[in-house]
Amino acid sequence: MPTLRRIIVSDFRNIALEELEFSPNVNCISGGNGQGKTNLLDAIYYLSMTKSAFPTADRYNFRYGTSGFSIGGVYNMQDGMQSRFSVSVNAEGKKISRDEKAYTRLGEHIGVLPVVIVSPGDSSLVSDSGEERRRFSNGVLSQMDREYLNAIQVYNRLLSQRNRMLKEGVPDMDLVSIFDSRMEEASMPIHSARSKLATALSQLVSNYYSMISGNSEQVSVQYRSDLDKAPLSDIFRANAEKDLSLRYTTAGVQRDDFIFTMNGHPIRRCGSQGQQKSFLVALKFAQYEIMKQGYGYPPILLLDDVFDKLDLTRIANLIKMVSGSDFGQIFITDCREDRLRSIVDATTSDRAYFIAEGGAFRRTDG
Repeated sequence: MPTLRRIIVSDFRNIALEELEFSPNVNCISGGNGQGKTNLLDAIYYLSMTKSAFPTADRYNFRYGTSGFSIGGVYNMQDGMQSRFSVSVNAEGKKISRDEKAYTRLGEHIGVLPVVIVSPGDSSLVSDSGEERRRFSNGVLSQMDREYLNAIQVYNRLLSQRNRMLKEGVPDMDLVSIFDSRMEEASMPIHSARSKLATALSQLVSNYYSMISGNSEQVSVQYRSDLDKAPLSDIFRANAEKDLSLRYTTAGVQRDDFIFTMNGHPIRRCGSQGQQKSFLVALKFAQYEIMKQGYGYPPILLLDDVFDKLDLTRIANLIKMVSGSDFGQIFITDCREDRLRSIVDATTSDRAYFIAEGGAFRRTDG
């Protein structure tokens, strides 16, 4: 399984220049708010996914006063060899390379360094629109399923072109029908993969939620799609007048959603903060399990301020889970170093501690 041995971060958010060596097991980063803990985890995520874990434009990741950033990492790979990965971003674009050889397409890198992040930003999966939940499913499936990644890229490109034609008014309907046919072809593997993901997630989320919370609430994940009712070509025909009137595509897999429930009701309405946080952690751990099964080895796990809004019992249950042999390399952030040490030291001696201060990181093992 890939583990991150060393990282070099330059001009990413508030990190000017840092080179850090990591434990292959557990790495703990503590420090106050705004000191760079989350930025370091996001740099690790960026190396895997070629984008930030948070929905923000790349220019906002440039350190203030700079015109770009770079991140490099040395990984121990599953074949026993080492590989160097690097990403550089500036106003001219983005470049990703492995062992000094640039990828011709960014998509070729997705899935090479599997990663799962759990962060306070996950609350948007419960409270915000379906776009965030589709983004989550894309992040899971794109790392594991090359056909899905290709299909979603093709579908989104065609959707953008179709909407552009509709927006211009009175489009060539023969040309639109060609787009419709190609979009239907791309939509089928998307719908199939998302449906299977929801089924797999639902059982795992229920199990992990019970392990974390110890409570008896019944939680589930359900998939809802326009394609549950009819093929996309039929849906487009039924919505043709509406699309022409509103000048955009009103139906399709771009409207898919994943419904999160507790005891049969939407969790965003009936769940407390602690219950919602437990559900979201369970959701990400379910993602982790699905990816581990798919790859045959565990992804890198990034836990950003996961102890926030969890009581001591839930924290203890969570740490008990991640300290097991089923987990690979883990990075944990928390504002309290003493809490991290008391929890992690009791579970493993193979760990590294770092203090974040103003975008700089100091190792404090011992």
